[in-house]
Amino acid sequence: MDILFVHQNFPGQFKHLVPAMVRNGHRVKALAIDGHDVPGVECVRYKPSRGSSATVHPWGVDFETKLIRGESAAAAAERLRDQGYRPDIIVGHPGWGEMLFLKDVWSEVPQLHFLEFFYAAGGTDVGFDPEFTSNDWRATARVRAKNANGLLNLEAMTAGYSPTVWQRQSYPFFAQDRIDVIHDGIDTDALTPDGGASLTVGDGSFTLRPGMQVVTFINRNLEPYRGYHSFMRALPEMQRRCPDALFVLIGGDGVSYGAKAPEGTSWKNIFLNEVREHIDLSRVAFVGNVAYPVFKALMQITAAHVYLTYPFVLSWSLLEAMACGAPIIGSATPPVQEVILNGRNGLLVDFFDYSEIAAQVANVVNHPTRYLDMRAAGRQTVVEKYDLTRICLPRQIGLIEKVARGV
Repeated sequence: MDILFVHQNFPGQFKHLVPAMVRNGHRVKALAIDGHDVPGVECVRYKPSRGSSATVHPWGVDFETKLIRGESAAAAAERLRDQGYRPDIIVGHPGWGEMLFLKDVWSEVPQLHFLEFFYAAGGTDVGFDPEFTSNDWRATARVRAKNANGLLNLEAMTAGYSPTVWQRQSYPFFAQDRIDVIHDGIDTDALTPDGGASLTVGDGSFTLRPGMQVVTFINRNLEPYRGYHSFMRALPEMQRRCPDALFVLIGGDGVSYGAKAPEGTSWKNIFLNEVREHIDLSRVAFVGNVAYPVFKALMQITAAHVYLTYPFVLSWSLLEAMACGAPIIGSATPPVQEVILNGRNGLLVDFFDYSEIAAQVANVVNHPTRYLDMRAAGRQTVVEKYDLTRICLPRQIGLIEKVARGV
């Protein structure tokens, strides 16, 4: 087949799927703004024609940006069409607007959309955390306006797929029967427990190994959406209960999902300063964003891995940590509850209960042999449900072939 992949930062979530389609003998092109080349794929890059308007309504800025991207992507697709190119199927991420008008270029070509999350004015991430919730109706109105791009893409797509059941359920009921549940996939052959793992930290004089009391916490950026404030508020009690533990936090100082921190500061520093006088900073390591091998080693070493999130998109890092045999203390929020069965393959805690978070971390750190079966069960969950090569890739490929055939 001729397959066109569309992603603003190619290959994005298709990093395993695209090479697999090339290996299977398909002719693959990509439409993108940024990203990197993939062997065997012709990547057609385009630039948005202009920036956002200075006077556009504030609620419309997001949509206008996506209209501009959609127009530019469609213009690039038109040039391909005029050169004689017609894909058998378009597979794309609609989140940034690129997919909006491809139906107007190739009206008969089926489209398969990767669907991460549909915003809601309540019941998911918005309104979950009272500390950052506004009672102003304009806040929820802005969220409704944000879904304009998503709704138009649901109308245009032939079919879609979401990584988890909960993510599919975030979409309007009328679209759910066209959405399969297929995770991106976890490479459980590469991500395995390793009793010989080691990682040198600091000035090179200290080496971490399995069996040491290391507690880990990971965000792309340290922010409330992924529970950074809850972790920090639990930290004084965690240190009191685990006096010999080292706490390693991975993540940047910016924002990935929620609101920006007040001007001149960061969420990292706001919540660090809140507890600074109550913690031993010599036992806390903020390591920033790290290379993937460092992340992998930490997940093989950690004595307790804390994963907290609003009701939002499930992070790959949770499943990757489980594949490495890390003992999980996760928030009892819907995306995590889909994966973690409390006491079986991980432990669940109230997102806002700092004492409970600290208590469960201490239980795992101070009594590691009690949780060996839980760690093994966590890895088994990922192997059985989210394995890349045996489960997820075959299902993704099968769905592409099915949609392309019009079945």
